[in-house]
Amino acid sequence: MLRSLFARIALVVACFALPVRAPADLTAASSRKAAPDFTLSDSRGTSVKLSAYKGRVVLLDFWATWCGGCKVEIPWYMEFQSKYKDSGLSVIGVSMDEDGWKSVKPFLEAKQVNYPVVIGDWDLAGRFGITSLPVTLLIDRDGKIADLHVGMVDRDAFESEIQILLKDSTAKRAAK
Repeated sequence: MLRSLFARIALVVACFALPVRAPADLTAASSRKAAPDFTLSDSRGTSVKLSAYKGRVVLLDFWATWCGGCKVEIPWYMEFQSKYKDSGLSVIGVSMDEDGWKSVKPFLEAKQVNYPVVIGDWDLAGRFGITSLPVTLLIDRDGKIADLHVGMVDRDAFESEIQILLKDSTAKRAAK
């Protein structure tokens, strides 16, 4: 019981953590590990299967409606979705709200989120090594984790990483 309370407090504190400004720190392509696959339904009941996005760069955001940092990042991710979708980026949100769609659907409608959101749980999060929120991953076109950001991202540095992955992936495809 006490452990659960401390875990919840740690999650709330992590949600308000300030971003750490760092240069692009993508994992070297040769060292990347495959992202665990999952299939979950989005707010419209459509199946979202992570492995179906192979060939695209995926921004995978683990968040919750009660997480302050998450609410700051979501508009950025909506902008990235609009700006880079034609270049090969797909954003997927994984809500960790315990009451599921009850909290999430009104939030999505109010914010007019322009990318698919599914409801996750801590078992799924654990498969990615996630123990706090927010956490955002960048998955390359081969389905491998190129970066994992714990806490709120630095918007500009994160966008640079997206651009690098999109450019690297485009260059590799052109070379084939």
